[in-house]
Amino acid sequence: MKSLAYLNKYLWKYKWYLVLGALFTLISNLFGVIPAQVVRHALDLVKENIDIYFMYDGLDLQESMYGVFAYSLSVYGVLILVMAILKGFFLFLVRQTIIVMSRHVEFDMKNEIFDHYQSLPLSFYRRNSTGDLMARISEDVGKVRMYIGPSIMYLLNMVTLVVLILGYMFSVNARLTWWVLVPMPVLSISIFFVSSIVNKRSAMIQKSLSKLSTYVQEAFSGIRIIKAFAREKSSLERFEVESNIYREKQLDLTKVDALFFPLIMFLIGLSTVICVYVGGQEIVAGLLTPGNITEFIMYVFMLTWPLTALGWTTSQIQQAAASQDRINEFLNVKNDIISEKNLKTEIVGAIHFENVNFIYPDSGIHALKDFNLDVLPGESVAILGTTGSGKSTIANLLLRMYDTTSGDILIDDHNIREYNIQNLRSQIGYVPQDVFLFSESVRNNIRFGSPEIQDEAIEQAAKDADLYENILGFKDGFETEVGERGVTLSGGQKQRLSIARAIVREPKLLILDDCLSAVDTNTENKILNNLERIMENRTSVIISHRVSSAKLADKIVVLDDGKIVEQGTHGSLLDANGVYKELYDKQMSMEEEA
Repeated sequence: MKSLAYLNKYLWKYKWYLVLGALFTLISNLFGVIPAQVVRHALDLVKENIDIYFMYDGLDLQESMYGVFAYSLSVYGVLILVMAILKGFFLFLVRQTIIVMSRHVEFDMKNEIFDHYQSLPLSFYRRNSTGDLMARISEDVGKVRMYIGPSIMYLLNMVTLVVLILGYMFSVNARLTWWVLVPMPVLSISIFFVSSIVNKRSAMIQKSLSKLSTYVQEAFSGIRIIKAFAREKSSLERFEVESNIYREKQLDLTKVDALFFPLIMFLIGLSTVICVYVGGQEIVAGLLTPGNITEFIMYVFMLTWPLTALGWTTSQIQQAAASQDRINEFLNVKNDIISEKNLKTEIVGAIHFENVNFIYPDSGIHALKDFNLDVLPGESVAILGTTGSGKSTIANLLLRMYDTTSGDILIDDHNIREYNIQNLRSQIGYVPQDVFLFSESVRNNIRFGSPEIQDEAIEQAAKDADLYENILGFKDGFETEVGERGVTLSGGQKQRLSIARAIVREPKLLILDDCLSAVDTNTENKILNNLERIMENRTSVIISHRVSSAKLADKIVVLDDGKIVEQGTHGSLLDANGVYKELYDKQMSMEEEA
């Protein structure tokens, strides 16, 4: 139960639902217990007067007695019916408080987990799969809700019912009550033993479900590749393997769960037999009436459902504990990308890298080595290099997706760690290398970073990204749905839409991370001509492996293995006849051949 202690704050928040639920449970059970006493009175009434009734056989007095019997039994019957209705009404109120409370807690938990997920650094997402994240916010939270709602409801019902019934049973005949309770210790030991097994197997099931969810998510995300390589059959086979593992673990748990019900029914049956045998002795001794035995048997059967539910409830609590433990594992992950001074100010755009080293925490790759660079406000700099040279790492550091391993990054003479992260990122326009579009309209994808932006600015951004004519050609224009990850658009259209999304914000700092790799030369030239106007008086960082994208920059930096090997203007680097000149000549010759 230690992991479930995390939920106490929610129980306190919705304490009145819980208090009212407990009160309604008590009242409902009172109306469930009293009818057994009514039945006892009815039976005793008949038993005590039946002999007298037959003594007056054939006399008018017998008919009068029959009328009294019929009236009395009718009253008892009406009482039982009324109490059954009241029991049902208050049981309805129990569900309207405790079950409703569980839904509120589920809503709050999912929002808390989602908000926490968004606060975590990029390194967290490199270590954990999407399927696992989804399983914890859906399946695991669902298991926890079953504890907060039905499990607590059944536990309250069991406790109140047991207290009411046993309290009354002891007041009537302690000896018979103790004999009826003889099987109960066996039940307690069985529950303790089985629940420990359930807990272990529940944790294994949730891990297996996470792996299954991850595989399904990857399969559908990469469905084009699966179809292109005709790997549907092998994909299905792998899914069957993971699914079989999940099924076997569920069956293992089901086998354990199945032990509860026959065991409990056996123990209840044993209690009934003991009740009849010992109760018969008490009747012979004149200590009890037949009505008392009937009443006791009814109470034994009333305890059947709570004790049966105890097995199910124990299983649910153990599963919830395993799920909450998995949820807590991620909730306990702290964001190490935090603001030191929470500085909120409008940036001008001066950038200074001072002896920056960066090693990716998950892979150990040393991406940047003693990197130094100065960019003046309004200046544009192009970062060139081959794959793995550390170009995209610069973009990640400027966006504070990661912090430097050593060295400092200054923006406007303030360490980047001092800025309020949201405020800093809101002033940066970023076009990632790996374009991601949301399953929304073209218009909403462009205005994603600036929800308040006007339609005129959206259209101008589309024109600057050389996408406007394409959009007009779509059936629904700017309202065209792009599908999941922009599946309805070509690679070039997706990149241009991503560029429009960045520039529509009118950012102080523009970062283009190899964003023109999927467009042809003519389109690239159009976009670059438009970007020349956009980048004017705006600090811009152009990351690319193509020399053509670097021509507009005031300064060009060539990276190799995380180190600067050359820097200067386009002309000065050509005159230096070094790495940049070699790269330029190679790409120009390839374009001429094409």
